Amino acid sequence: MVHTDQYQGKLVLVVGLAKSGYAAARLLHKLGATVIVNDGKSIDDNPQAQELMEQGVEVICGSHPLSLLDRPLDFIIKNPGIPYSNELLVEAEKKNIPILTEIELAYQISEADIIAITGSNGKTTTTTLITEMLKNSGRTPQIAGNIGVVACEVAEQATMDDIIVMELSSFQLMGTDEFRPTISVLLNLFDAHLDYHGSKQNYVAAKARIQAKQEESDYLVYNASDELVKDIAEKSHATKIGFSTTEVLPDGLDVVDGFVRYRSKPIIATSDIMLPGSHNIENILGAIGASILAGATLTQIQFVLKTFGGVEHRLQFVKELNGRLIYNDSKATNILATSKALEAFDKPVILLAGGLDRGNSFDSLIPSLQDVKAVITYGETKDRIAETVRKTDIPTLELVNTLTEAVKVAYRESTEGDVLLLSPACASWDQYKTFEERGHAFIQAINELPK
Repeated sequence: MVHTDQYQGKLVLVVGLAKSGYAAARLLHKLGATVIVNDGKSIDDNPQAQELMEQGVEVICGSHPLSLLDRPLDFIIKNPGIPYSNELLVEAEKKNIPILTEIELAYQISEADIIAITGSNGKTTTTTLITEMLKNSGRTPQIAGNIGVVACEVAEQATMDDIIVMELSSFQLMGTDEFRPTISVLLNLFDAHLDYHGSKQNYVAAKARIQAKQEESDYLVYNASDELVKDIAEKSHATKIGFSTTEVLPDGLDVVDGFVRYRSKPIIATSDIMLPGSHNIENILGAIGASILAGATLTQIQFVLKTFGGVEHRLQFVKELNGRLIYNDSKATNILATSKALEAFDKPVILLAGGLDRGNSFDSLIPSLQDVKAVITYGETKDRIAETVRKTDIPTLELVNTLTEAVKVAYRESTEGDVLLLSPACASWDQYKTFEERGHAFIQAINELPK
């Protein structure tokens, strides 16, 4: 849908810059809107705000004054990371000022169709798989969204010959209104981000927005084995394509007799799939469904599944070192993601885990620790994780302060044939700005081990 003229003369407040806020402000200014930018950082430490000022955009930095709402705002574009509990947004809601994210803006200006992917886990892997599967098809895939590429920047450049493959978080989806992807993929729903959304019900409602405006001519590819996802699908107006690793779905995607199938037609033997982990079969099914609907060739789909070894920081194979297999799963920022990672291996595992302490117990990790021979825990959560490990039969537990120390101890405790797995089960923010930075630090520490 292309509505570039609807912003002409509108008064828009952009709250929070970073990549998405900056891109939205720049684009809205270009489309003829009167833009006010408000960011918590001071102007002196804010090169993006300074650049927007030079372009003629009004910028207010250092705080979020409620007086901004005295102006006749048409809507607010907010950075997804800013919670709705922010006082400025609370007051804006009372005044019935629409609060959107730049995903809505991307949809409004896009000439290209959109494939949108969400779920509690597996979004990045599925988004990357779909993008790779659509290469060499009729349209050029353009990756965007929560994967690190600002959606409205991609949409601004995309043409009808492209197709945008968009990873979406609950934070981004909560700020949509008319957003209507041609194909949506809903992978799974677990407890996540409840500190942001306030309740599981609110979190699920945010995720459900991915298909809220879809119609019968659109498609919803969904996990038919996830009860919460099924509930959303049953109410959807889109044409539905289910997938399951445990049920036979003649009109959907399933796994039967060792083969991944689409509408009962074998696509590939599971033994030919390179990506490790049984949980990734669900991501693969979702990716195949969306890719076929978007015009991917069977040859390209099979090629990707035989060669794709995982995205960076998500069960990423780093190297083999003296008979040890090293994996970087820094993107596992919650217990469920670490459980899935552990279930991917049938070899002895040395687990490195730890990070930001949010006060939760790690006991729900216990069922996944059966093949773990040692846990090296570090950072703020080391004592909480150790408390859980002591309830198991794991023979080796070491507590250290930093990830670099953990790598050295993990290698010392390992033997040939073991898997060394960084899968923190925690956010990185106690010691690193991002999970990417943490993953790179892990790889660097591995590379500095004795050869």
